[in-house]
Amino acid sequence: MAIRVGGFGKMSKVHRLLASCALMAGLMAAPAQSAEFKWAAPLDAYTLDPHAVDNTFVLSVLSNVYEPLIRRAADLSLEPALATEWHQDGNVWRFKLREGVKFQNGSTFNADDVVFSFNRSQHSGVEGMLATVESITRVDDYTIEMKTRGVDPILPLEITEWLIMDKEWAEANGAVKAASADNKDESFATRNMNGTGPFKVTEREPNIRTVMTANPDWWDKPQHNIDKSTFFVIANPATRVSALLSGEVDMIQAVPPQDAERVGSTEGFHVMSGPDVRVIYLQMDVARDELLFSSVKGANPFKDQRVREALRLAIDSEVIHKKVMRGFSVPTGTLVAKEVNGYNDAVGAPTVPDVEKAKKLLAEAGYPNGFSVTLDCTNDRFVMDEAICITLAGLMARIGVDVQPRAQTVGRWAQQINPPEYKTSFAMVGFTPATYDAHNMLQTIIGTRDPASGRGIFNIGGYSDKKVDDLIARIQVETDADKRRGLIGEALAIIKESAAYIPLHQQMVIWGIKNGIDLKQRADGGLPLRLIHLQ
Repeated sequence: MAIRVGGFGKMSKVHRLLASCALMAGLMAAPAQSAEFKWAAPLDAYTLDPHAVDNTFVLSVLSNVYEPLIRRAADLSLEPALATEWHQDGNVWRFKLREGVKFQNGSTFNADDVVFSFNRSQHSGVEGMLATVESITRVDDYTIEMKTRGVDPILPLEITEWLIMDKEWAEANGAVKAASADNKDESFATRNMNGTGPFKVTEREPNIRTVMTANPDWWDKPQHNIDKSTFFVIANPATRVSALLSGEVDMIQAVPPQDAERVGSTEGFHVMSGPDVRVIYLQMDVARDELLFSSVKGANPFKDQRVREALRLAIDSEVIHKKVMRGFSVPTGTLVAKEVNGYNDAVGAPTVPDVEKAKKLLAEAGYPNGFSVTLDCTNDRFVMDEAICITLAGLMARIGVDVQPRAQTVGRWAQQINPPEYKTSFAMVGFTPATYDAHNMLQTIIGTRDPASGRGIFNIGGYSDKKVDDLIARIQVETDADKRRGLIGEALAIIKESAAYIPLHQQMVIWGIKNGIDLKQRADGGLPLRLIHLQ
């Protein structure tokens, strides 16, 4: 079935909201479908290209259509998907591929598609997932070998979100090259999908709704009983809550903390919440000689560690935790959540604010009267993101730094700060390590930018430390678990000392759900439709 699409960014927020409400009203008037699941989130998957960007929400939506070789079960353990078995021999991993699998256009899945997807992922937004992979070789139609740069003991963990495309379909539609992470360089795959997964996209209106229907030819035995899933984009938190409580949708993501009690106490609904492995943090541009968005000309104050430390000391994460997040956060002093392998209590404690020391450090650095800088934030991506942004401005005003929040939709924000331009001076970002291992974070957002290997592809501020790069390389190949954790701890300590990243908190996953919906809440916030059962 042809996918009906609209244009990205063609409608105002008001028009999108009205259109969403009208669409939902129409669905309410239609005959009820017992196996239809309707849900809403504050943002859309702003691209359908599975190799355009390593974005948790985007990949969560796309994973209902495209599939990896290895996937995660409801308890986040690894289980076979397009690969049925795998084993390691030194720096070579051999994968046996699943036979009898069809893409949704009828093409047969085989080793050629895996090799093609690897080549397509080079110099793309998901290159970091394959950073250790030197080559993928086709052994036969249903066997491939991955050769890694040195021994990689956690490769299966690293590829659970690497999604496989149909070589023939991509070639026939001019989509051999992956679209760009900033969405400026689109292709047919940006707006169309053809996967092997449990659902097909049958209607799509970007930034309004996406309709998926069950794939009757899916290779796996369905655990779900969904015939049709309609995903609505409802950016306004109050409207999203109203849509749930009025019965227009069955489930919403990102329940505002201030509304959690109301939703949970309403008959027929409940709130599901738990720690997210995403850490929200601030990153400063430490690479440019002059900041793009600041009152300081001819210099970059963030290159001075004293300035970075001053900003960190000005922030009171407990204020954000109690006043903004209403307790739905875990303040932290490091960039990995407690549930992630490599978390270290020694660096995990939040920084204790000290306004007077911060002022002294600024004066020593030559900024006794402070300076102004723009802080780039989203207003639809993270829990209470715009409110946090505004609160941060107030906290840093105490030391004379005039932080000017620039809150945008995630689509515009990502287009601005993402590679290749990294057009930001100061940004609030969040990162979820797909591997549940600290190396993924270190490789992707900490390592010195290296386009050839994909290291540091989402290192927004251009941080660079050779000692940390060397540690990342050692962590990648270390097979002794205790030694590996020690190396991770050493890297995290150096990063904390640099103050180039300011961790705020580990956010919580907060969902509002109509009773009778059996679903699993994963620590990465993903919502696999294949695991949902409607009663």
